[in-house]
Amino acid sequence: MEINEIIKAENKVMARPRLLTDAHMHYCPGCSHGVVHKLIAEIIDELGQEDNTVGVAPVGCAVFAYKYIDVDWVEAAHGRAPAVATAIHRLNPEKLVFTYQGDGDFAAIGTCESIHAANRGENIAIIFINNAIYGMTGGQMAPTTLIGMKTATTPYGRRVDLNGYPLVISDLVAKLDGACYVTRQSVHTPAAVRKAKAAIKKAFQNALAKKGTSLVEIVSTCNSGWKKSPAESNKWMEENMFVKYPLGDLKDI
Repeated sequence: MEINEIIKAENKVMARPRLLTDAHMHYCPGCSHGVVHKLIAEIIDELGQEDNTVGVAPVGCAVFAYKYIDVDWVEAAHGRAPAVATAIHRLNPEKLVFTYQGDGDFAAIGTCESIHAANRGENIAIIFINNAIYGMTGGQMAPTTLIGMKTATTPYGRRVDLNGYPLVISDLVAKLDGACYVTRQSVHTPAAVRKAKAAIKKAFQNALAKKGTSLVEIVSTCNSGWKKSPAESNKWMEENMFVKYPLGDLKDI
């Protein structure tokens, strides 16, 4: 490869995605949301779906996704994104419809909508950011919080006898007949980012091909909620989160 081709390739990788807006992101330094937003913007552009995409963002840190990715968006009540996405796609069956949800939204107040949308095999893609904590509202325990993990509502660590077990919801979704693709990825290294992009792209392609529900879980950090630096958070995630939420495909049909 000639030097000019190398430079062009590098510029393409490093350039700001065309569908990312100029809005200043509100996410904390080191937060995974910004990276995932970049991937989604790139993928929609690569698929040529800029004018054919509808994103659904509910409550939580992800609530402002509509400010950053320049496609059509619909705001959903807390936890109801899969239900709203179901209606949008059934009324507009040729649209690429996806939800962007955190663990407090997808796996807590929205568990009913999440499970039943996937069980029905709705032709939507769900991007699920799992950082094991309620990051926006003060760092409370989430359904995905690990045993022994300290949060604002479990200051001495999560206890099984009091708080129950962490909810590994992607494993549950993978068992549903309507789910065609379930995978768990992360964006903590360049290699992981590439795998996450491929997973999200596949989920979007499945939705367009009407294969059923695709779920991409992104195991993430929450530096402010975890009270750690970005580097410390990545290390803690690798040593603890990946044990309970191992990366890789859970279902692919």
